[in-house]
Order: sequence, then structure tokens, then C-alpha cells
Amino acid sequence: MKHLIRGSAALLISAAPLTAGGIERAPQSLAALFEAGNYAELSFGGADPRVKGTDAAGFSTGDVAQGYGFVGLAYKHQFNENLSGAIIIEQPFGADISYAPFDDGGSMLLGGTSATVDSTTFTALARWRFDNNFSVHGGIRGSKASGEVTLDGAAYGGPLPTGLSGYNVKLDDSWGVGYVVGGAYEIPDIAARISLTYNSSIEHDFDTTENILAGTSTTTVKTPQSVTLEGQTGIAADTLLFGSIRWVKWSEFKVRPLAFSSDPSRADGLVSLENTTTYTLGVGRKFTENWSGSVSLVYEPSGDDMVSPLAPTNGRKGITLAAIYTMDNIKISTGINYSKLGDASPQTSDTERARMRDSEVWGVGVRIGYSF
Repeated sequence: MKHLIRGSAALLISAAPLTAGGIERAPQSLAALFEAGNYAELSFGGADPRVKGTDAAGFSTGDVAQGYGFVGLAYKHQFNENLSGAIIIEQPFGADISYAPFDDGGSMLLGGTSATVDSTTFTALARWRFDNNFSVHGGIRGSKASGEVTLDGAAYGGPLPTGLSGYNVKLDDSWGVGYVVGGAYEIPDIAARISLTYNSSIEHDFDTTENILAGTSTTTVKTPQSVTLEGQTGIAADTLLFGSIRWVKWSEFKVRPLAFSSDPSRADGLVSLENTTTYTLGVGRKFTENWSGSVSLVYEPSGDDMVSPLAPTNGRKGITLAAIYTMDNIKISTGINYSKLGDASPQTSDTERARMRDSEVWGVGVRIGYSF
């Protein structure tokens, strides 16, 4: 029973990634570090969001959130009874937002506005288990990120150079380094574990090109720090209860290229986000020696309805169903998630520019794990 939770929780992470607050697509889980013995895994899948609305002038925004795929790798090595280590590669942050241009049947106020963000993180971890069921873990996280944003439409105050309509900025690939630290307590007899992990912010210095200015500059951006509390416990024979609480400090995520940092009226930069807290609760059940399953719920409370056009959702409620097949040392987890995304009102200059209603996302994920 103590291994059942791994397949369930891992699938939750990989099958429910979209807009978990800000531009987060995966919660930077360290679950592989808690696997028994030596362990390797490959995860992959995709998400298909639907985020549509109508601008304040009555024109459709089109489906502004584009589908995407994802892949992850992890390797955990048990050096001795107390010491283990892991390497995890994942894509925690990303965005692919595009408002249909006005001359293509889209929004008059926001048509042509778009944002693309790509990131990959590489985490090296170590874990030390004490003899009293406590353990500590920590490590270094390196992050590579890039992005491009275009602002367009009447909501941005007319065309360049007097307004920002038509503004484009490119943030070239940049590396940053942060750290991870945490601890856990386990009761193996009832498959119980509770862990607390802190992820530091990571600072990137992007080489930046803006079409409103000549030459290049440097834009400093911090990805947000976060705290994750995760727990699991057996509640009956072959049955586990699991859950998590995750807090992310999105308010420190500011993107202020030179054209914004030099103008007090643009102090918020390209995007302004609220801090988020996400709750997960689920039950896993072992049906046979080979088959297990789980169902889990995720809830992220909505905040202020007025949001950035580049992150046009507000909270979410979702459900994930997962099936886990185990054969000898191989475990294959497959699942599907549906999430209802909260209604939101993209704004510029503190003025509502559109209303996004009835947004949703479907996600599927597969995770293949091998213990040796």
C-alpha cells in the first residue's frame, strides 16, 4: 500500500498543469526522491485549454489559450540506508496566449496581444533519513527561461510611439539558480508521510530587445518562491488518503523591460499577478496486485476578477482520475484531468477590457517508472 500514492500523485501533477496560478504548469514536485531504492521515470502528456470571452466593445477574443505538451525526467539513487539523491528535469512555467487580431474577426481592444514563455528546470537533490523517521532534503535548482510579448489593440492607448499598441519585446534565453530545502516525517507501518518543501525564487537577467527602443537592454525577472505541504496516510486496507497545500508568491513576479521601468505610470510592468494557494485532496485504492486507481480534487480560490490580459483566468476547480498498472519493477500511470477555470476580466489601466467566461481545460498524462 505504501507505494500506491506515488502513481496517483505523480499523475495529478502531470495531468493537471494549466494555469495553476500565474503561469505555472507543474508544481515542482520532489516525489521521485521518496521512491524506494533506485528509481527512474519518464513523464509526458498534453493539455487543451479553452479560454474565450468578449471584449468591452462586444467583439470575440477568440480562444486565447493554446494547447501544449510537456515532458519530464527523474532519476533517484539510494547511496546507503540513510542517504539518497535525485536529479529532476521538468517544465514548471509556461504560457502560450494569443488574442485573435481584429482584422481576423477578433477583439478590437486586445486583438493581436500575445505572450509566449518557455522554461526548463534542472534540480539536483539530496535526502538524509534519520533513525527516528524524520528526514531532511535540499538541493540546487537551475532554470533556463525565455519569453516574447506583444501588446496590441485599442486597450493599449493607440499605436506606437504615443501608445503601446504594437509594442513587442523579446527576452532571450537566460539561466538562473535557486535552491530547495525541506523536511519530512514518515510512519511506514500505515504508509503515512508529511513533507514541507520551500522553493526559492530564481532571478533571471534577460538580454532584451524592444521594438520601441534602439539597441538591447537587460531585464531582471524573478520566478516566484513557493511553499508546498504534502501528506498521505493509509485509512483502510489498500486505501490511501493524500493531499497538498501549495502557496506561490506570484506578486514578486514582475516583468519590467526598459520601456516600462523608466515610466512611473507603467510600474506594474507587462504583468501583475496575485499570490495563489492551491489545495489538493484525493483517495487512492489498490484493486488487485497489478491495478490501482485514484480520484483527486484540486481547488484554487479565485482572487480579484481584474487580471492581466496575459494570464486571463482566475482560480480553478478540477478533478483527476488515474489508473496505475504495476508489473514487476515497472509502474505505468495514466490519467485524465478536467478543470473549470474561474471567470476573469482582463484589464489595462485599471479598466476592464474583456470578460472571459466558462473557461476550462482537459489534460492527459502518462508516467512510466522503473525501480531497480
